[in-house]
Formats: sequence, C-alpha cells, structure tokens
Amino acid sequence: MPPVGYAVDWTAIVLAFVVGVAALGAMLAAAAILAPRRRSEVGRIPYESGILPTPLNRTQLNIRYYVFAILFLIFDVEAVFLFPWALVFLETAAYVFYAMIMFIAILLFGVAYAWRKGALEWR
Repeated sequence: MPPVGYAVDWTAIVLAFVVGVAALGAMLAAAAILAPRRRSEVGRIPYESGILPTPLNRTQLNIRYYVFAILFLIFDVEAVFLFPWALVFLETAAYVFYAMIMFIAILLFGVAYAWRKGALEWR
C-alpha cells in the first residue's frame, strides 16, 4: 500500500484532469446543441469572407518580408542571450567574456553581410 502522502499528491492532479475532461465534454455538448444547423453553399466555401474564391488566384509575395523577419529573430535572440550574460559576467571567469565577444563578432559579421547584400534597405 502506498504512503498516505502519495495519494494526497495525486488527488489534485486526478481531480484537475476530471474537471478538465468534464468541462471539455460540456463545451462540446453545448456547441452541438446550440450551433445553427442551416446548410448553404456559401457556408461550404473555404473562406467565408464574402469573397468567392477564384481559380489560380496567385499573388507574388516579396521575399523582403521574410528577410526582415529572419533578421529580427536573429537580433532578438542576441538580446535574449546578452541579458543573462550581463548578470552572470561579474561572477564568472574571464573566458565567459571572450565567449560573448566571439558571439557578438559572429552576429556583427551577419549584420555586415546583410547590409552589404542590401537586405536592410527597403525599396
């Protein structure tokens, strides 16, 4: 027989699971009961925005949007790594400082490359 503390620890988890499943079942039942049942051709189109889809309606997407997004993510990740490093820097050895200098140098190389290629210019 397991100890009493073991049963008490798992009681809250089992209770939360049961309440969650009951809430999910109640929401699905309410949706099935309250949802409108009228079917129409307009309701069967993929996008119900009021605009009928046309065949082969392709638009060109500019790659610059993706380049800007990737560059933003790169430098956002840099900021995420710099803040904890600044907090730990005073408590650690000198090798941490040189590791971060190398990290920043790699990122600066990336900025220089993107700048030279013209990726940072919006035309």
